[in-house]
Amino acid sequence: MKLHELRDNDGATKRKKRVGRGPGSGLGKMGGRGIKGQKSRSGVAINGYEGGQMPLYQRLPKRGFNKPNRKSFAVVNLGLIEKFIAAGKLDASATIDEDALVASGLVRRKLDGIRVLAKGDITSKLTLDVTGASKSAVAAVEKAGGALKTAQAAE
Repeated sequence: MKLHELRDNDGATKRKKRVGRGPGSGLGKMGGRGIKGQKSRSGVAINGYEGGQMPLYQRLPKRGFNKPNRKSFAVVNLGLIEKFIAAGKLDASATIDEDALVASGLVRRKLDGIRVLAKGDITSKLTLDVTGASKSAVAAVEKAGGALKTAQAAE
């Protein structure tokens, strides 16, 4: 193969639609916009507009409340922590804190903190230091002989 033989695959590129360039193009005169009316003119944005009738999104009742300062936690299950210890990505002998969980790749980012949930089994004796944990997760870690310290309890 030589440089002058390089070309795109068939169908990879598409020719630009040249609108309003004479009757032979098939898109001449009105450029595919039809005759007159609001949509044939430029500068029209009418998404959700129903011709003056009250739009559907305004007719439907609004319910609930979105808390503007709500905290969002990264969630980790005990079963996954056990799996990462078995794979050697986490060290059970040292204290496993939030930075260690991010460094191991178990959690992508901390968000407002990391919360541990009790899904899965834990057999390793480990010390966890995280923002929050469910009661069942704390119980499961203590049953395995470890300790789970949360920042929420300190507040």
